Amino acid sequence: MTNYYAATAAPFADLPPLRGDLHADVCVIGAGFTGLGAALELAERGVSVVVLEAGRVGSQASGLNGGQVHTGQRRDQAWLEKTVGLDDAMALWRLAQDARTHLHATIAEHAIACDLKPGMIHARHRPGGEAEDAGHIEHMARVYGYDALSLIGPRDLADDLGTDAYHGGLLDRDGGHLHPLNLALGLARAAIAGGAITHEHSRALSWTRQGGKITAVTDQGRVTCDQLILTGDGSLNHMAGRARSRVMPINNFILTTEPLGDLAREIIASDAAVADSRFVVNYFRKTADGRLLFGGGENYRPGFPGDIAGFVRRHMLKVYPRLADVKIDHAWGGTLGITMHRVPFVGEIAPGVRVASGYSGQGVMLAPYVGKLLADAALGEGAGVELLSRLPTPPFPGGRLLRWPLTVAGLSWYAMRDRL
Repeated sequence: MTNYYAATAAPFADLPPLRGDLHADVCVIGAGFTGLGAALELAERGVSVVVLEAGRVGSQASGLNGGQVHTGQRRDQAWLEKTVGLDDAMALWRLAQDARTHLHATIAEHAIACDLKPGMIHARHRPGGEAEDAGHIEHMARVYGYDALSLIGPRDLADDLGTDAYHGGLLDRDGGHLHPLNLALGLARAAIAGGAITHEHSRALSWTRQGGKITAVTDQGRVTCDQLILTGDGSLNHMAGRARSRVMPINNFILTTEPLGDLAREIIASDAAVADSRFVVNYFRKTADGRLLFGGGENYRPGFPGDIAGFVRRHMLKVYPRLADVKIDHAWGGTLGITMHRVPFVGEIAPGVRVASGYSGQGVMLAPYVGKLLADAALGEGAGVELLSRLPTPPFPGGRLLRWPLTVAGLSWYAMRDRL
C-alpha cells in the first residue's frame, strides 16, 4: 500500500545528486525537519550552505510521522524540574514555546500549505488519573503561566471522539496537527529559494577534518566546509560518533481509511489530534479529506511487518470497532529515534560538528527550531544548543553488541503492560 502523505504531497521536482566537489560555509546532512530548519536559517542569513540527503526530501521520519504538534518537551515539566532543576526546566519550556511560535511563523511567512489545525487531546486509556491531570493543569498555569490546558470528562470525550474507549483526558488548545511531508517540502522550497544548495540521492559516507576544514564525502562527490550539521533521528550512522550509542531506532506504523463521508462528523468532532496514555501510544486524527489517520503498534527490529494495514487495523478497531467495514486505503511505516529518557540528543561531538537526533516523537514541533538553533551555533550563537546539550541522554546499556536486545526486552515489557 502507498504512503498517504506521498500520495497527497504538493509537487516537488527531483533534485540532482551531488557530483564533484563543492565548498560552503556549512554542510547539512539530512533534508528532514532539522536539516531543512538549519538550511533555511543559514540561507536567510546569507551563509553558503549545502544540504546532502540520502533519499528524497522528507523521505524519512519527517515525512512519515503522525503529523501531531505537541507543546513542550517530550517529558513533562515536573520530570524536567526534578531532573535538570527549575531554572533549566523553565528555559526548556520557553525554548519549546519559541519552537511553536517559530513553526507557525515559518508556515505563515512561506505560505506552506500543510493543513495546520489546532487542538491536541491526551486521552486516558485506563480509569483514574483525573486528579493527576488536574494537578498538571494547575502546575502549568501557576508555574509557567500556561493556560491552554483543560480537563475533558469521560462523557464529553466520548461524544467528541465517537468512541467510549477512553476515560477522559485533557485538551491542549495550543497543540495541533498537520501534513508533515508538505511541511518538509515547503521548508525545502523556502531554503532553496534563499540560496541553499540541496542534493537528493547523496548519502554522506564519512567526514574528516584537515587543516581547519571539514570534508563530507558521498560516493560521487564531497563538500568542504567550516561547520558540519548532522541530522537523521532514527537514521544516524557511524558519522554521528557518540550520539549513535544514545539514540535507538524504532519502527512505528500508520494507516489511513478511505474518506469517511458523513461518518467523519461523528469521529473527532473537534478535529483535534488525539494521543492516548499507552506506553506504545495510539495516535489519530482526521485528514483534510475526511479520512481517519491512525497510528498504532511498533517494532524494535529491522524491517516492517508484511501486512502493515492489518497490523495497525487491529489497534484501530479496539478504539473504533464501528470502522470494521471501512476500507483501508494507505498503510506505511517509518523509523524514528528515541533516547533513554525521551529527550533529544543535541550537541557538539567534535569542533564544528553538531548533531541533533532522538526527538522521541516530539520532532514535528521541535525539530525545525532545533535546526535553527544549530544554525545559530554554527555562527557562534550557541546558547540554545548549549541548553539542550545539558539534557541527560546516557548511552543505552549493553554496549555495541548487547544494547539492542536489552532495550528490546525493556520496551517489550512496557508494551505488554498496555495489554494487561
